[in-house]
Amino acid sequence: MKTRVVTGLFIGAVILAMIALGGWWFTTFVSLMATIAMIELLRMKKISALSLRGIVGLVSMWLLLIPDTLFHSAIPLNVTKVELFLFLILGLLLLTVLTKNKFTFDEVGFVIVSSVYIGFGFHYLILTRAIPDVGVWLVLFVIVLIWTTDSGAYFVGKAIGKNKLWPDISPNKTIEGSVGGIVLAVVVGTIFYMIHPFFSSYIIALCIMLVTAVFGQMGDLVESALKRHYAVKDSGNVLPGHGGILDRFDSLIYVMPILHLLQLL
Repeated sequence: MKTRVVTGLFIGAVILAMIALGGWWFTTFVSLMATIAMIELLRMKKISALSLRGIVGLVSMWLLLIPDTLFHSAIPLNVTKVELFLFLILGLLLLTVLTKNKFTFDEVGFVIVSSVYIGFGFHYLILTRAIPDVGVWLVLFVIVLIWTTDSGAYFVGKAIGKNKLWPDISPNKTIEGSVGGIVLAVVVGTIFYMIHPFFSSYIIALCIMLVTAVFGQMGDLVESALKRHYAVKDSGNVLPGHGGILDRFDSLIYVMPILHLLQLL
């Protein structure tokens, strides 16, 4: 527990510092986290990041990750990100032939979905921080809601949790804990909004609180399902006491695209 607390405080301080700095600092930090998370996913499937398929997967993820402005300045070609991404998919499919099916169609699907999952998840995190004037507060608000939901779900679940939420995927989570996490997120989110009302109305803030609290837990379950399927305890070991980067960012990268698709951010 001591190791977990120390690591948690350290990574929390680093994340807050990067959010405050923004700009290239934040983009570089998020890109590093995304790269490690992608490598962790590839390792679950026993795909080396230094193999040809691993490198193509990482390039595909980076392509979806980087902001459009950075892409167009780095790639001086008359091609869109979508077109280049499709080209990489075709390259992965070609590998199934060149390797005589040692690299299978199923693995192609895994690499593509992984690059979309990680790439777009972290892309929208960068995009949110880049919103003028309020980006720093939006990212901080969502992260506080996720941390609060996790804490509320854990402590309420430990105290009064009896009914399992989804035992086949995550046997320790309870319905009572889940509801407790949502309630605490709304309470803390409301206090946050009262101190610094940077939304046009409380209704929008409340919607963000509910979506983040509910889908943040879904994101955690998605990663739990992945780990259970590939029979691993943690996605990695870069964070002592906490596991891997994906273990810590699973809720955030699941929620961010949803908030943007719902046009709440």
